[in-house]
Amino acid sequence: MVTRDEAHEDPRRAASRLTGRPVTGARAGSGSPAEVTLDGGTRVMVKRGDAPGAVRAEVAGLRWLAAAGTVRVPAVLGHDERWMVTERVHTGHPDPEAALRFGQGLAALHAAGATDFGAPPPDGPEDAFIGLAPMRNAPGTDWPRWYAEHRVLPYVRGAVDRGTLRPGEAAVFERVCARLPELAGPAEPPARLHGDLWNGNVLWGADGEVRLIDPAAHGGHRETDLAMLALFGCPHLDRVLAGYDGTAPLADGWRERVGVHQLFPLLVHAVLFGRGYAEQALTVARSALAR
Repeated sequence: MVTRDEAHEDPRRAASRLTGRPVTGARAGSGSPAEVTLDGGTRVMVKRGDAPGAVRAEVAGLRWLAAAGTVRVPAVLGHDERWMVTERVHTGHPDPEAALRFGQGLAALHAAGATDFGAPPPDGPEDAFIGLAPMRNAPGTDWPRWYAEHRVLPYVRGAVDRGTLRPGEAAVFERVCARLPELAGPAEPPARLHGDLWNGNVLWGADGEVRLIDPAAHGGHRETDLAMLALFGCPHLDRVLAGYDGTAPLADGWRERVGVHQLFPLLVHAVLFGRGYAEQALTVARSALAR
């Protein structure tokens, strides 16, 4: 249970309490995430999760990704139900060779696998989040059915409820879901996904190695992570894909399936940010139906 004092903490106090170390400085502002300096000059990131279970889900996801020993993630230095403290990543510039290694590591991360599609990380809650949107990790064994029930249709309903999608437009996504068994390509085992792999969650380290932050980790289809990288733009994406495909070749026709996998993040964005993303999702869905 979060106490009243903990609920009203600022990042400095939370960092000191969770790491057991004095705080010697912080960047201006008290937002989340915030950069805080501990004694000895160690800089850390302090993040507050206001929704119940949000911190637990993120910590479990980071640890699950780290356990694969592939793409690096910031170490969790302390957490409770409201706050988490992680190491700060010293960032540099995107580099083609780092991108190639990232692709290789991402392939290995996915190959580490999951027990089921929708499986949450160990110790992670079923009711998790992708960004600020709720995301339920309900296990399933058949990817097309699971993707329709837990990654497409809930956000279609959410967008209709918010007025972002018109009720009649929901039928477009329902038709895509009905055709997913033929649109999904060859069956694949559940992959260990980052789950929210847009470029903002890819940090290009000053040491030449990529770190991943802010996961919405779960068991899923490996093409979903790659489709999200492509959706919002990733530096040297061609090199990332070359490293990936050279390590774990993608099934034939994967490029034609990118839009199907992008429906999930587009619909999440439609729920959170409005009509522009709904129109983009409709365009992608109609294109899939035209195949």
